[in-house]
Amino acid sequence: MQVTQRVLIAADKFKGSLTAVEVAERVTAGLRRVVPGADVEALPVADGGDGTVAAAVAAGFERHERKVAGPLGQEVTAAFALRGDTAVVEMAEASGLQRLPRGVFAPLTASTYGSGELLRAALDAGARTIVFGVGGSATTDGGAGMLSALGARFLDADGEPVPPGGGGLADLASADLTGLDPRLSAVDLVLASDVDNPLTGPTGAPAVYGPQKGASPDDVDLLDAALADFAKVLEAEAGPRAAEYAVAPGAGAAGGIGYGALLLGARFRPGIEVMLDVLGFAPALERASLVITGEGSLDEQTLHGKAPAGVAAAARAAGKEVVAVCGRLALPPEALGRAGIRRAYPLTEIEPDVVKCIAEAGPILERVAEQIARDFLS
Repeated sequence: MQVTQRVLIAADKFKGSLTAVEVAERVTAGLRRVVPGADVEALPVADGGDGTVAAAVAAGFERHERKVAGPLGQEVTAAFALRGDTAVVEMAEASGLQRLPRGVFAPLTASTYGSGELLRAALDAGARTIVFGVGGSATTDGGAGMLSALGARFLDADGEPVPPGGGGLADLASADLTGLDPRLSAVDLVLASDVDNPLTGPTGAPAVYGPQKGASPDDVDLLDAALADFAKVLEAEAGPRAAEYAVAPGAGAAGGIGYGALLLGARFRPGIEVMLDVLGFAPALERASLVITGEGSLDEQTLHGKAPAGVAAAARAAGKEVVAVCGRLALPPEALGRAGIRRAYPLTEIEPDVVKCIAEAGPILERVAEQIARDFLS
């Protein structure tokens, strides 16, 4: 039978088991096992968090590697992606939790300095538009480290630089932004994030995300107070806009690095929207009749700015049918329907043992894709 449908695979990673590229490869293999002539296009996606650079490279961007400071100051090799004069910089490449030794957290001392070095590397490479994907951070320093790497100075009462990390900001007495890289004023900097939290307070970066990074209740209180003081000191240096940015959507993203980015003139956009634009999703969607999206866990968080929700919303607007693959499904059919997803195919439907699902995610995903092919392509 001749297949007339064109399938677009636009899925995110299955965190801890498969990258977005591997998800696309496995789904393609499964579809073609049932329908050898299946017309498949793969466009791995990301929402601005970890995996964003890999998605850009898969879409044709060039990978550039640099030695930068990790969250604890150790040297790491981090990458950004470049196509023409557009760069995709992923803060997790330099300052993410995956850059910490296994089982080690540093909620008070982890710094975003390396993320600033990556932004500077993108400027050195000629970028005029920088998509700054934030998420998966090990840090809660309000972007102070990033700003320092770009030329800002943060000093204590004795005129000495404050220690790295959010905890060090408790000693902050003054800030000097006059040394910031002048090229930043000529760049279109886009803050791409799937969260819209403010910098501080009950829904701020320390309270909501600090515990995930090892912060105790006392640490959360210290970090919240330190970031509030950080914003006050910056208000004295930069004027009322510094206070406005502290309560703006996205300021609390990735331990407050969103706040630092807003101070640099960034404009905040939902990460998946930005990435779909950058990756060329619209023309790929136009060519498709069936879209397969997904991520490791389809749950309530998925509906709030994660990649599958963004893909499904765009596909529904274009009148395209959408199904999803996932490791674990925690959404009822009516919630999937409201999101524009006709049906979800979890790995646990084939292998109920979650440990096996994670360990053998690739082969199981191929079997899931075979079922999709039988349901939609045969």
